[in-house]
Amino acid sequence: MAISETQLETWSHQGSVVQSAATYETIRNALQDARAPFASKSFDIFLQGSYGNDTNIFADSDVDIVIRLSSIYYHDISGLNTDEQTLFNQNRVPGTYSFNDFKAEVLDWLTTKFGSGVKAGSKAIYVPGNGSRREVDVLVCVEHRAYYKYDMLGGTRFNEGICFWTSKGEKIVNYPKQHMGNSTSKHQQTSYRFKPSIRTLKNMRNAMIADGYLLEGVAPSYFLEGMLYNVPSQLFVNSRAQTFVNYINWLDGCEHSKLVCANERYYLLFAGDPVCWNETDYTKFRVAAVKYWNDA
Repeated sequence: MAISETQLETWSHQGSVVQSAATYETIRNALQDARAPFASKSFDIFLQGSYGNDTNIFADSDVDIVIRLSSIYYHDISGLNTDEQTLFNQNRVPGTYSFNDFKAEVLDWLTTKFGSGVKAGSKAIYVPGNGSRREVDVLVCVEHRAYYKYDMLGGTRFNEGICFWTSKGEKIVNYPKQHMGNSTSKHQQTSYRFKPSIRTLKNMRNAMIADGYLLEGVAPSYFLEGMLYNVPSQLFVNSRAQTFVNYINWLDGCEHSKLVCANERYYLLFAGDPVCWNETDYTKFRVAAVKYWNDA
């Protein structure tokens, strides 16, 4: 047996668009207010996560918004040779304003604008919703540069991303803009079937949890997007059911260690790294998904 094409089609539909767009506009306007204590700094604001990638489903609640400081940057020079590292350190001018300074000012300002319900979580700042605004997670971060060439004559090269520190002091580096750009390209290469397939799989994952086939937290949406990103574009076909069968079979036979995240900066499966999926949960999800499909 299998899940009906009608159900899969329903699951493929995008969730709230109008309210999430209005929510983003409200938070962005607040962060861009000239009275904000960080207004003189250089920063950019953008969506990430399901709403940024157009993979949101009706069950998605929080809108994920990034505010990235670019007045300063943090760096990784492990990709440079010894001479390049020496030259970089000679030319480096430490900043006087830090991630912690920026996050504290953003938190204070959002509290001023939206009240005492605003709270700092382990990664992001939570802004509660109301009748017209969805809940929001504001990720405060700083530009990050992973250097792979450093030459003062114009040959400097680096991969630009973001970095932030969790409440436990763990540094996390990620590449949300590359994730969004690569996902959009994949969507086009699959005749616009990639993102609906993600939404279908996210809804299926939620149904699996509700029906006891899968535990909560085993298959975060970010990793499901990364998993499907690796599937060859020609396997995304007009039938949603056949597409599921195609990618599940392909994933069963592929070399799992070579799967990458959609940003193409990290492997998808790597134990102990917060930006990667652990292989145990990846396997649990695939096995549970096949069982759920066959039991339907």
